[in-house]
Amino acid sequence: MTATVGRRLAAEFTGTGLLVAVVVGSGIAATSLTTDAALRLLVNSLVTAMGLAVLILTFAPAGGAHFNPLVTAADWVLGRRTHHRYSLGEAAAVICAQVAGAIGGAALADAMFGQAVLSPSRTGRTGPPLLLSEVVATAGLLLVIVTLSRTGRTKHAPWAVGAWIGAAYWFTASTSFANPAVTIGRTLTTTYAGIAPGSAPAFIAAQAVGATFGTLLAVTIHPVTSAPAPADTPAQLAG
Repeated sequence: MTATVGRRLAAEFTGTGLLVAVVVGSGIAATSLTTDAALRLLVNSLVTAMGLAVLILTFAPAGGAHFNPLVTAADWVLGRRTHHRYSLGEAAAVICAQVAGAIGGAALADAMFGQAVLSPSRTGRTGPPLLLSEVVATAGLLLVIVTLSRTGRTKHAPWAVGAWIGAAYWFTASTSFANPAVTIGRTLTTTYAGIAPGSAPAFIAAQAVGATFGTLLAVTIHPVTSAPAPADTPAQLAG
């Protein structure tokens, strides 16, 4: 493993872990401070949006700051015939780092608040409305990321991606997981942000459908990359 790949794996592990810690930790804090459901969601969404933007800025120079297996998959597919290409093995390693980081992040958040660590969630999240919400949230996320990359505007990714996720907390019934690694991490917390392990497979399948649709839509609207993405951008989706 080269030093560059090692840096990327460390960045993806740490960044995804901190993202999940932000999501879970802010949910725990909100529930401990108020019983108002709307205020809890407001706190959780704002903290997640801000935290995600900062994490992208922090970890992008080490390899993209994907923090999401579906973003990595799209990056690998679209970059195969460009100078940004990398091996399928590296993509798989990045995804494994993201999942491991997400699990670690959930454990960290629970530990910081004195909650049971790595305990399966009992919060069932099922039904067509929630699954449709995950399709929409993930499609929008990939549409934003791929569009910014193909139009040479990835410098806007931190705030744009954070804003999309923060907004999708409110306009989707699922509160916008939009990330298989984060979903897996959230199966291992019994707190406000948790999702029961039995609900996760359908969520992840819906996210994959949404990511495919969002990526295809972005490529259709922007068939030719207008400018190369700088090396330190949050998503090096080219092609």
